[in-house]
Amino acid sequence: KKPKKEVKDPNKPKRGLSPYMFFVQDYRERIKGENPDATFGQLGKLLGAKWKELSPSEKKPYEAQAEKDKIRATKELGEYD
Repeated sequence: KKPKKEVKDPNKPKRGLSPYMFFVQDYRERIKGENPDATFGQLGKLLGAKWKELSPSEKKPYEAQAEKDKIRATKELGEYD
């Protein structure tokens, strides 16, 4: 038998998002509009390829957002504990 999973606390704060995830939130609709017939997996590949093409200066805003979100998550986790 499998051991029972621990029940997750629904009040636990979410983790901070990575720079890539902020990029995906920003670009998903554009990529979807350019490729309306693309599957979920294909969209992921297209977004990954686009992310790799970005220069470090183009990634900066997403890295800044991720840093802010990391601070938020750390603060919320501290308050939660």
